[in-house]
Amino acid sequence: MLSHCYQLFPKQKTLKIFYRRAVFFTIFAYLNLKAMYPETLVKPMKSELTSSGFEDLTTPTAVDNAISQKGTTLLVFNSVCGCSAGAARPGILLSLKNEKTPEHLTTVFAGFDVEATAQARRYTLPYPPSSPSIALFKDGKLVHFIERHHIEGHSANMVAENLKAAFDEYC
Repeated sequence: MLSHCYQLFPKQKTLKIFYRRAVFFTIFAYLNLKAMYPETLVKPMKSELTSSGFEDLTTPTAVDNAISQKGTTLLVFNSVCGCSAGAARPGILLSLKNEKTPEHLTTVFAGFDVEATAQARRYTLPYPPSSPSIALFKDGKLVHFIERHHIEGHSANMVAENLKAAFDEYC
């Protein structure tokens, strides 16, 4: 499969990186390895979103059920990194002060809820795996996606404005 993709896009360095990451995360999930991070580290970061009404998706089935819901669903790929703490989570929470917001708020935690995150990433293809990242679905279809490079180095307000524009268009 990889050689076929390299033939289609021989000079796409980012595509090569994408496939390396995809293979890593697929193998990681397939082998059913334990989480990369301890629960004591992850729990407060999860609660930043769950205490604001986000549903914590911890299994592949929960992800499938959440994505297949009618209406709009926001799916946050949460992470322990600094850009998640400094821009993603605060920006997401700021965006919810908009007139229009998604009907369903959900989250998976990369490096902790391994199988759920792997399943969620299947819904965000062809975007490469990245954490944090933010997906907006409408009736089960991906309509807006914010990758890590759109979060890292940007302010919470910029993330919020990006999301508010998507909410205004799709919610």
